Parts: sequence; C-alpha cells; structure tokens
Amino acid sequence: MATANYNPKSMRAEEFIYDPEIRDTIAYAEENKHNAALIDEILEKARPRRENGQLICRGLNHREASVLLACDIPEKNEEIRRLAEQIKLEFYGNRIVMFAPLYLSNYCINGCVYCPYHLKNKHIARKKLTQEEVRAEVIALQDMGHKRLAIEAGEDPINNPIEYILECIDTIYSVQHKNGAIRRVNVNIAATTVENYRRLKEAGIGTYILFQETYHKESYLKLHPTGPKHNYAYHTEAMDRAMEGGIDDVGLGVLFGLELYKYEFAGLLMHAEHLEAVHGVGPHTISVPRLKRADDIDPDTFDNGIPDDIFEKIVACIRIAVPYTGMIMSTRETQSVRERTLKLGISQISGASRTSVGGYTEEERPHDSEQFDVSDQRTLDEVVRWLMEQGHMPSFCTACYREGRTGDRFMSLCKSGQILNCCHPNALMTLTEYLVDYASEETRRIGFELIERELERVPNEKARAIARQNIEDIKASNRRDFRF
Repeated sequence: MATANYNPKSMRAEEFIYDPEIRDTIAYAEENKHNAALIDEILEKARPRRENGQLICRGLNHREASVLLACDIPEKNEEIRRLAEQIKLEFYGNRIVMFAPLYLSNYCINGCVYCPYHLKNKHIARKKLTQEEVRAEVIALQDMGHKRLAIEAGEDPINNPIEYILECIDTIYSVQHKNGAIRRVNVNIAATTVENYRRLKEAGIGTYILFQETYHKESYLKLHPTGPKHNYAYHTEAMDRAMEGGIDDVGLGVLFGLELYKYEFAGLLMHAEHLEAVHGVGPHTISVPRLKRADDIDPDTFDNGIPDDIFEKIVACIRIAVPYTGMIMSTRETQSVRERTLKLGISQISGASRTSVGGYTEEERPHDSEQFDVSDQRTLDEVVRWLMEQGHMPSFCTACYREGRTGDRFMSLCKSGQILNCCHPNALMTLTEYLVDYASEETRRIGFELIERELERVPNEKARAIARQNIEDIKASNRRDFRF
C-alpha cells in the first residue's frame, strides 16, 4: 500500500518522487527479501504472455521491483536473471542499437561536485566547437559508420545558449559525406523551458535525455551546491515540460554511486510511473551510468559505489519492471560488464566514444577535456564484430523516429509483437550499410553470415522478401536508407 500523500499524477516533484514512499518501499522490500511466496507472485505477474494475439507484459511497480532487487534467495535471483533475459528477447530480440556521444562544449556554470566541468575547475581545458569543428567531428563519426548521435553540452547561457544547440543540430543533419549521414540526433542538455523544448522538437531531435543524478533531495542539493542545477524541482520536473513541448520520447537516468542504490532504483521507477500516469507513456529509454574517475573527480571519495553483481541485478530488475523501455549503457563500463548486461536488458550501447570536446578529430584520444574515463576504448568495428560474435545484431536503425513511430506509437508497435517484422529487417538493412561502407574484411564476413541467418527470423514472408531485395540493392549500389 502506497504511503499517504504519494501522488504519481502530481506535477510537483516532491509529490511524485515522495521521500516517505521511497523509504517505506525500501523497508517493505527488506522485510520481504526472504518471502519466497511473494517473490513468486511478483515474478508470475511480470512474465510475458499472449492475449488476443498480442504479447503482453504487465511490468512491475516500484514496490514490487524493489522486493526483487532486495531478494536474498539464490535460486530466486537466478530466476530473476532468466526472466530479464526472456523479456529482453521477447521485446527487443537480439538487436543492439549503436550510437555515439558528441560533446559540443564543456563550458558550465554549475557546481556539480561529481563532474569535472564544474565552474570551480580552473585547470580543465575549456572548449566550445565552432560550426566548422562540428562538421569535422560529424565527418569523423560518419567515417566510423555512426548514424545516431547524442549531443552533450554543459549548462552555460552565454557560451551554450539554446540558439547554439539548435545551430549545431542543423549543422549535424546537413553533413553528407560519402555514404554517411547522421539520421538521428538525441539531445542531453540541461533542464530548460517548454518553449525551448518546442524549438528542439521543431529541430527534429529524437529523444531528450536528462539524468536526474540522484532522486534523494537532500543529497541532490549538496551535490549541486551552486548554479541553476541546484533547483531540484525544476530539474526533476523537466520531463513534464519536455512532453508539454511536444517531445514524446524522453530518457531518464541516475548516476549510480552518488546515493544508496535502493533509493535511486525506487525513485527512478517512480519517475517512470509518473510519466505513464500523466502523459500515457513512460520513458523511451533508461540509462544506468555509474560514477567514474574524471579530471579532478575521484569516485572513491563517494561511499555509495556498487559492485558489478549488484549493478547487473539492477539492470535485470529494471528490465522486468519496464519491459517496453529501451535501456542504455555507455562506454563508462568495461567490455565484460557490458557483455553480461546485454543479456539482462541493455538494448543500446555506445561505441568508440570520446567524452572530450573535439575528441573524434584527434588521432590520439585526448584526456584534458574528458567528462569521464572511458573503460571500453575499442573501435566501432571491434565493438560491432564482438557483438555479432556474442550472438547480438548491431543496429544503426533510426526508422521509427523518421516514420513518426514515437511515444505511444512505438510502444504499441512493441506491444503488438511486430518488432520482428519492422525493427528486425530495418536493423539488418542498416547493418548491411555498415558492413559495405565501413567494416573490416573479417567483420564483413561475420556480418553477412549473421544477416543471412537473421533474415529467416522475419516472420512475415513479404517483409522478409522486401528486406532481402533491399539488402542486395545496398550491396550492389550506393542506394541507402531503406526502411519499413
């Protein structure tokens, strides 16, 4: 039973992220971590089933999911992992969407104590890309094979006003280099106004991403002592303003390691429930970054770090709780952690990332303006080959966004089980583009063998035939950008 005064439909941050409800949830989960009967009941509720020809997965609320996270029974924990794997395959198949971050500027007026871009850091190299430098970065990313970017910038109304962000988006979309094109730009910038979100929507962005960092208000205020980000309510209510501004794909995330993970987990799911309750659709994506070493940031000074096994269980429990939501993992994590979590729910990863401003045009990876250390430093070709060797299918698809299948329209596609007839062939066609235009000989060989096998998994015979013909056209000519 929810705590009195907790209201997921409220538009006030402290009512839909209600501290007493989170604390009661954690206590309830602790009390029931050995309750096998309750855990079985929760797992049964979460299992995918078919109703009237549709694949249905009810998901879990924050209390139920918190019980699974707290579960201390080894065989039940194994069942949790298996269920997460099943849900991941049912709704996303073996597709893994590829993207890269593009850092536009590290000028920032905030005082975030966990980020090297904070205002008081006087020795980090400050840089803001010119439009010519943006073009050069985009060409470097296109030459790798990327089609989808997430742009990042510090909060600074003088150096990084919304006009600068919009100009950069226009520049990114304008660059056509050989067979390369950036087809989708996601935006990860500071909380802003409804009017600015409308302008971002009009610019053709994909998902608006904003990490909460921590849902614990007291900790949030200490971690953001100065600058506009200090305003907890304005930051936490940003997604409501984004949706009011017409952006129907938003991405949530917390920075695990700043606060106790059970608190963050419950708060993250409560935020997702709030978006569903108010707007009729939850987050398009959830990111799960962990605090990492950076210029003047030592993660060991924060005492809420989590080991890999707990981190992996968090991924599994999020996947079970929000089955239709994409899950993102960056190159903050090592190859081995990414490998294990891909099976548990991750559906998008970055590849060949550089977290410094202007980093892609540098031959050697620059470290003087990085936001955080990159653990997985492999090339995109190496990451693509590794994914395929692990049985995953790398996808560079952006079709849904350009066909208007966003928000609840994407969710209905996902829930109807049509992913294999739509997203799967789109993934195969974009992977073919990558293999023909950018891949090494060995990656190309492995990829075409994978594509031949995966074509047979497209259930609709007509869709399979069209995809096969399009793939042959991609191989034989410079025709690109086929999509269902």
